[in-house]
Amino acid sequence: MTDADLLARLSSDRADGMEALLRQYGPLLRYVIGGVLRDGPDAEDCLSEVSLALWQKLDSYDPSKGGLSAWLTAVARNTALNHWKALHRRDTHTSEAEASAPDTPEQAVLRRERAEQLKAAIARLGERDKQLFYRKYYYLQSTAQIAAEMGMTERAAEGRLYRLRQRLRQELGGDDA
Repeated sequence: MTDADLLARLSSDRADGMEALLRQYGPLLRYVIGGVLRDGPDAEDCLSEVSLALWQKLDSYDPSKGGLSAWLTAVARNTALNHWKALHRRDTHTSEAEASAPDTPEQAVLRRERAEQLKAAIARLGERDKQLFYRKYYYLQSTAQIAAEMGMTERAAEGRLYRLRQRLRQELGGDDA
Protein backbone atom coordinates (compact mmCIF):
# COMPACT_ATOMS: atom_id res chain seq x y z
CA MET A 1 0.00 0.00 0.00
CA THR A 2 1.40 3.40 -0.95
CA ASP A 3 1.61 6.36 1.40
CA ALA A 4 -1.09 8.12 -0.63
CA ASP A 5 -3.39 5.09 -0.18
CA LEU A 6 -2.68 5.08 3.55
CA LEU A 7 -3.43 8.79 3.87
CA ALA A 8 -6.66 8.39 1.91
CA ARG A 9 -7.67 5.50 4.13
CA LEU A 10 -6.86 7.54 7.23
CA SER A 11 -9.01 10.43 6.05
CA SER A 12 -11.98 8.20 5.22
CA ASP A 13 -11.82 5.87 8.24
CA ARG A 14 -9.34 6.91 10.90
CA ALA A 15 -9.45 3.67 12.93
CA ASP A 16 -9.05 1.41 9.90
CA GLY A 17 -6.37 3.70 8.49
CA MET A 18 -4.39 3.67 11.75
CA GLU A 19 -4.54 -0.10 11.80
CA ALA A 20 -3.16 -0.24 8.25
CA LEU A 21 -0.51 2.37 9.05
CA LEU A 22 0.70 0.44 12.10
CA ARG A 23 0.66 -2.82 10.17
CA GLN A 24 2.82 -1.30 7.41
CA TYR A 25 5.10 0.93 9.50
CA GLY A 26 5.06 -0.92 12.83
CA PRO A 27 8.42 -2.64 12.22
CA LEU A 28 10.05 0.71 11.37
CA LEU A 29 8.58 2.32 14.49
CA ARG A 30 9.78 -0.58 16.67
CA TYR A 31 13.24 -0.31 15.10
CA VAL A 32 13.49 3.43 15.86
CA ILE A 33 12.13 3.02 19.40
CA GLY A 34 14.47 0.08 20.03
CA GLY A 35 17.47 2.30 19.37
CA VAL A 36 16.46 4.55 22.26
CA LEU A 37 14.76 2.13 24.65
CA ARG A 38 16.48 -1.24 24.92
CA ASP A 39 14.06 -2.70 27.48
CA GLY A 40 11.20 -4.64 25.87
CA PRO A 41 8.36 -3.52 28.16
CA ASP A 42 9.49 0.12 27.98
CA ALA A 43 9.66 -0.11 24.18
CA GLU A 44 6.15 -1.59 24.02
CA ASP A 45 4.81 1.16 26.30
CA CYS A 46 6.48 3.69 24.05
CA LEU A 47 4.96 2.13 20.93
CA SER A 48 1.55 2.67 22.52
CA GLU A 49 2.49 6.30 23.19
CA VAL A 50 3.64 6.67 19.59
CA SER A 51 0.34 5.24 18.34
CA LEU A 52 -1.56 7.75 20.45
CA ALA A 53 0.69 10.60 19.30
CA LEU A 54 0.14 9.61 15.67
CA TRP A 55 -3.61 9.51 16.21
CA GLN A 56 -3.52 12.99 17.75
CA LYS A 57 -0.96 14.58 15.38
CA LEU A 58 -2.00 13.05 12.08
CA ASP A 59 -3.60 16.28 10.89
CA SER A 60 -0.25 18.07 11.34
CA TYR A 61 1.49 15.88 8.75
CA ASP A 62 2.42 17.96 5.69
CA PRO A 63 3.50 15.89 2.65
CA SER A 64 5.24 18.93 1.15
CA LYS A 65 7.76 18.89 4.02
CA GLY A 66 8.79 15.26 3.63
CA GLY A 67 7.70 11.68 3.23
CA LEU A 68 5.36 9.86 5.58
CA SER A 69 8.06 7.47 6.78
CA ALA A 70 10.35 10.38 7.73
CA TRP A 71 7.54 12.03 9.68
CA LEU A 72 6.64 8.76 11.43
CA THR A 73 10.30 8.19 12.27
CA ALA A 74 10.58 11.66 13.81
CA VAL A 75 7.43 11.17 15.90
CA ALA A 76 8.67 7.76 17.09
CA ARG A 77 12.15 9.04 17.93
CA ASN A 78 10.92 12.11 19.79
CA THR A 79 8.35 10.10 21.73
CA ALA A 80 11.00 7.49 22.62
CA LEU A 81 13.40 10.20 23.79
CA ASN A 82 10.67 11.77 25.93
CA HIS A 83 9.88 8.34 27.35
CA TRP A 84 13.58 7.72 28.10
CA LYS A 85 13.93 11.14 29.75
CA ALA A 86 10.90 10.47 31.94
CA LEU A 87 12.33 7.11 33.00
CA HIS A 88 15.76 8.63 33.63
CA ARG A 89 14.31 11.55 35.57
CA ARG A 90 12.41 9.13 37.78
CA ASP A 91 15.49 7.00 38.32
CA THR A 92 17.74 9.88 39.29
CA HIS A 93 15.10 11.73 41.33
CA THR A 94 15.73 15.01 39.53
CA SER A 95 13.55 17.77 40.86
CA GLU A 96 10.82 19.04 38.57
CA ALA A 97 12.16 22.59 38.70
CA GLU A 98 15.62 21.53 37.48
CA ALA A 99 14.23 19.33 34.75
CA SER A 100 12.05 22.02 33.22
CA ALA A 101 14.16 25.16 33.73
CA PRO A 102 13.50 27.33 30.66
CA ASP A 103 16.25 28.82 28.53
CA THR A 104 16.80 32.55 28.57
CA PRO A 105 16.04 34.26 25.24
CA GLU A 106 19.77 34.55 24.57
CA GLN A 107 20.31 30.85 25.23
CA ALA A 108 17.43 29.97 22.92
CA VAL A 109 18.89 32.07 20.08
CA LEU A 110 22.36 30.57 20.58
CA ARG A 111 20.91 27.06 20.65
CA ARG A 112 19.05 27.68 17.36
CA GLU A 113 22.17 29.15 15.72
CA ARG A 114 24.29 26.18 16.81
CA ALA A 115 21.63 23.79 15.53
CA GLU A 116 21.62 25.51 12.13
CA GLN A 117 25.44 25.38 11.98
CA LEU A 118 25.39 21.67 12.82
CA LYS A 119 22.68 21.02 10.24
CA ALA A 120 24.74 22.78 7.55
CA ALA A 121 27.90 20.87 8.54
CA ILE A 122 26.03 17.54 8.39
CA ALA A 123 24.63 18.44 4.96
CA ARG A 124 28.21 18.77 3.67
CA LEU A 125 29.08 15.21 4.75
CA GLY A 126 29.19 12.30 2.35
CA GLU A 127 26.14 10.04 2.25
CA ARG A 128 27.77 7.21 4.24
CA ASP A 129 29.01 9.62 6.94
CA LYS A 130 25.55 11.20 7.19
CA GLN A 131 24.00 7.79 7.64
CA LEU A 132 26.57 6.91 10.29
CA PHE A 133 25.99 10.21 12.13
CA TYR A 134 22.21 9.90 12.13
CA ARG A 135 22.26 6.27 13.21
CA LYS A 136 24.56 7.00 16.17
CA TYR A 137 23.42 10.41 17.36
CA TYR A 138 19.85 10.75 16.10
CA TYR A 139 18.53 7.19 16.34
CA LEU A 140 20.91 6.34 19.21
CA GLN A 141 21.86 2.96 17.78
CA SER A 142 24.72 1.02 19.31
CA THR A 143 28.02 0.94 17.44
CA ALA A 144 27.70 -2.85 17.12
CA GLN A 145 24.29 -2.53 15.47
CA ILE A 146 25.51 0.20 13.12
CA ALA A 147 28.56 -1.84 12.12
CA ALA A 148 26.50 -4.96 11.45
CA GLU A 149 23.90 -3.13 9.38
CA MET A 150 26.40 -1.04 7.42
CA GLY A 151 28.72 -3.96 6.66
CA MET A 152 31.76 -2.82 8.62
CA THR A 153 33.62 -3.95 11.69
CA GLU A 154 32.80 -2.39 15.02
CA ARG A 155 36.32 -0.99 15.23
CA ALA A 156 35.99 0.60 11.79
CA ALA A 157 32.67 2.17 12.80
CA GLU A 158 34.19 3.54 16.01
CA GLY A 159 37.17 4.98 14.09
CA ARG A 160 34.95 6.56 11.49
CA LEU A 161 32.71 8.06 14.19
CA TYR A 162 35.77 9.45 15.96
CA ARG A 163 37.04 11.11 12.78
CA LEU A 164 33.54 12.39 12.05
CA ARG A 165 33.28 13.98 15.52
CA GLN A 166 36.71 15.57 15.09
CA ARG A 167 35.76 16.99 11.70
CA LEU A 168 32.47 18.41 12.97
CA ARG A 169 34.16 19.82 16.07
CA GLN A 170 36.73 21.57 13.89
CA GLU A 171 34.10 22.90 11.45
CA LEU A 172 31.92 24.19 14.27
CA GLY A 173 34.81 25.85 16.11
CA GLY A 174 34.78 23.51 19.11
CA ASP A 175 37.73 22.82 21.35
CA ASP A 176 40.48 20.45 20.24
CA ALA A 177 40.01 18.13 23.21
